[in-house]
This record gives sequence, C-alpha cells and structure tokens, in this order.
Amino acid sequence: MKAALYYKDEKKLRIEEVPTPEPGPGEVRVKVAACGICHTDLHYLDHGVPTFKEPPMILGHEISGTIDAVGTGVPGIESGDHVIIPAVLTCGKCENCRRGRENICNHMMMVGNNIDGGYAEFIVVPAKDLIPLPKQLNLENCSIIADALSTPYHAVVNRGEIKPGQVVSVFGCGGVGINVVQFAALAGAKVIAVDLSDEKLATAKKLGAYATFNAKEEKVEKIVRKTTGGCDVAFEVIGKPEVMLQAMATLKTGGRFVMVGYSADNLKLSAARIMYREMEIRGSLGCRPVDYHSIVQLVDQGKVALDLLISHRYPIDEINRGFDDLREEKPVIRNLMVTG
Repeated sequence: MKAALYYKDEKKLRIEEVPTPEPGPGEVRVKVAACGICHTDLHYLDHGVPTFKEPPMILGHEISGTIDAVGTGVPGIESGDHVIIPAVLTCGKCENCRRGRENICNHMMMVGNNIDGGYAEFIVVPAKDLIPLPKQLNLENCSIIADALSTPYHAVVNRGEIKPGQVVSVFGCGGVGINVVQFAALAGAKVIAVDLSDEKLATAKKLGAYATFNAKEEKVEKIVRKTTGGCDVAFEVIGKPEVMLQAMATLKTGGRFVMVGYSADNLKLSAARIMYREMEIRGSLGCRPVDYHSIVQLVDQGKVALDLLISHRYPIDEINRGFDDLREEKPVIRNLMVTG
C-alpha cells in the first residue's frame, strides 16, 4: 500500500510503498477515505516532539473509512461498513476507564503516535474502538469527527459544563477552537470568539458566535470583559501560556477556565485571584468513546456543520503541500488527506 512515512528529524513525509497490514484476532482493516491534517503532527515534524512508536512510522489520527477486512472473533461488522477511528484507543479496564473517564485511560494508545496512523491507504485497529457512521453522511468530511469535533465536544459538554444563557469566551478559532464555538453556541451560550484571523472569525460568526474580536487589538481580554461584564467560562484552544492568561482575564468571579490547548511551558498564575474569587481551572483531553455516538447523531441531524470546516483536500502524494499550507496558515479550519 502507499503511505506517507515520518522519519526522525525530517520535516517532510516520505511517500513510500509499505506492506498492507493484516488484521489479527479482534482487529479490522479499514480502507482510509480521509485523514485530517492536524497541527499535532507539526509538533513531530517541526518541533522535535517524539512519537511513542519509533520512526519511521505513519502519522495521522483523524480517520474515516470503510471496513476492508475483518479478523477472527469480530461479530457484527461487515466489509463496506462506514466507520470513524477515534484518535485515542482505550483499554476499557483501568480505573479511569471503569469510572467512565476513558479519555484519560492509563494505557491509552494514540493513533499516529503509539501506533501507525491514517496517512496511508489502509490501517489496522481493534474492532472494539470503531464508531459506525450512517452511510448517508459524507465519509471524507466525517474524518474530522475523530478529533476536531470530538475534542471540543468533550471540552464544552463535560469539562466546561456549558449551560443555556452563559457567557463564554473562546480564544483560538482553528480546527478545534472553531468547534468549541459551534458546540458552545449549540448548548445555548452567548459565545465571544477571539482570533488573529478575520477569516476565521467570520466563520465563527456563521457557526453561532455572538461577537468576535481580533486578538491584534491591544488588551483584547479587557475589551471582552468590558463588553460581557465577565464570562462564565473561558476556553483556550491554542496552547500558548500568554493566551491562557488572556482567556482567564475575561472571567467573572467564580468563573471556570478550560485549557484545551497544549503547551510544554509553565503557566504563572495568581494564587490570590484563584482563591479569593473561587476560580476553577480544568484541563480537557480528547473525548470519551461513549460521546462519539452523540456527535455523529448531531451531524446526522444537521445540527453540527461539517462543510464549513474543510479548507482543502490533498491526495496522499501531495500531503506535504498540505503541511506547507498549514505552516503558512493558509487553511481556515482543516485540511484533509484523501485517498479517493
């Protein structure tokens, strides 16, 4: 099969022919329809963040496709079924999984990090982790449910606990942040979107943002706070400590901050402000497997938009052009690698 391989210390993926994987007991082989091109993969390519699987390996963790082959001991799954592969595979046995918090499984395996991912024509994964898709949905577009929709859904519903009428600020309207906007608006919140791109902010408006502010404005956090009187919940979806502090500065007393963006740097906080104002700080990682079915249903019902979220599509041979465009911030929301 054809695959885009990541080699350590190389900023371009190599397009190569590799053996097509065979499913073992309890596994299935999926013919990849599309795989989202995500900023996470740029951490490996451009910033030297190590993968758990030793390179060369196949990156890519936002995958949709069709069942191509089924291993032994896999009932109820047939060739041709449409599926999503979650970005994180869980053990289902550890303490966190048994408590219903599979997204922080003690033995989690990330597709395209711990195991080979979706920048290929085929991938083999455990059958238990697959999420079925209605065949009437656009299979390529649904690939982004695996992360760009599921991660913000968990952040908004489970970690932000957004309620109707709340005021919410969202800092960062990229592939994940734009869907924090969309899900928060769907939950009935008054959403304030903040980003450096006017084009992304325009999309945020289409997806339900009440107001938008360009972060180039000086002290944008003060503008947001003055406009809203203080937010109930603030989300940071970029991964920069300075932006996290800006987002927190928009909160009212008793507000909740949800950290979705990743950063390896430390965050300097005011202990007095957190204590005296009873501020909450919550991390948010991925999504519980049980929530994928609710997301798919929302998409199927037309309550969550997908078409607005796809910027460009690239065949596997041109995947490096997709990453170059991502580096130059050409895509508004999400690029896809497609095999069709």
